[in-house]
This record gives sequence, C-alpha cells and structure tokens, in this order.
Amino acid sequence: MDTEKLKQFYLSILLIFAIIGGCIFGIQKIVENHNNLTSLQAEIESKNATIQQKQATLDDYKKKEAEEKAKEKESESANKPFYKPIESGMDTESVIAGEFAEVLQLVRANKIKVRSIKYDYDPKDDNFVQGAGEKYNVARLNMEMISNYSDYDNFLKEMYKHEHFLDIQSVEIVPYKKNKKILLINFKVKLYAKK
Repeated sequence: MDTEKLKQFYLSILLIFAIIGGCIFGIQKIVENHNNLTSLQAEIESKNATIQQKQATLDDYKKKEAEEKAKEKESESANKPFYKPIESGMDTESVIAGEFAEVLQLVRANKIKVRSIKYDYDPKDDNFVQGAGEKYNVARLNMEMISNYSDYDNFLKEMYKHEHFLDIQSVEIVPYKKNKKILLINFKVKLYAKK
C-alpha cells in the first residue's frame, strides 16, 4: 500500500528532485558565469590600463617628434647663407668690405657712435680658416661703440636678423660713469664671406 500511495507522488517527487537538480545546476552555472565575468572585467581593466599607458607613451613620442621637427625647422630657418661678393678673385679685405658696409649701415641706422674698429683678417685660430680657408674669407672686428639702451637693443635685434652668416663673439657693456643712460660697448664679431 505504501508503494501505491508513493506511486501517486512518484511523479511529483521526481519533479521536485529534477527542480532541485536544475536549481543546483543553475546555481553552479550562475556562479561559474559570475566568476568568468569577474575575471573578464579584471582582464579588461588591466588591458585598459595597459592601453592608457601605451597611449601616454605614444603621445610622449609624438610630442618629442613634433619638438624635433620644430627644432629642425628652426635650425633650417636659422641657417643663413654666407655673404658672396658679386665679383670673385678679390682679396679678403675687398670681399669682406661689402658685408662690413652692411654692418656699418645697421650701426648708422640705429644712431650708434663708433669710437674705433680693429680688424683681423683670416685669423689663424678661426675654424673656417683652419678647415676651409680656401673657400671662405673671415674678418674679426673689435668695435668700440657708444649708444643708449634702446638703440643698442634694436641694433642687436637687427644683427640677429641679418641675412648673412656672422658670429657675434662677445659683447661687453659698461654704463658711462657721468650718465648711466649711455653705454660704452666693446662688440666683437666675425664676418664670413665666400671667396
């Protein structure tokens, strides 16, 4: 009799065990999927961090490359041609005279008074004379000048913008004792010209 009573509930008991088994299986799958999802999220976060780090490195490289290109452009624009006289075959003094006239024009235009000028043509300690003396003429000028601050400032700016290559070696500025607005200037520059 017990078995007959049990037969009525057999299907229900089997269904309950199936539901319990399905729930256990479902919970295991949910836990497994949750663990997989958590590990995938951690992996995604680590990959995002790596991507951000690599992007920052790439941005640094791009920035450095842009700076290098800007420096190259600046150096290309800073490369000035050498003064070249109209006629060839002249001595150093004649060749440099043309460029010296340009420098004197800048001095006059900026109202600077020149006390004295000392010349040294093709100085032996100059690298151009030592390495390529047959191609270039060089004149070292030591100029003693008198000016005020603003005129001398304009003169230096124009010397910097000068269209031909020259080398400003040193500038010594001392204010005049009786009037501090007036400057006594010792200006040394090398002028270069192609032969």
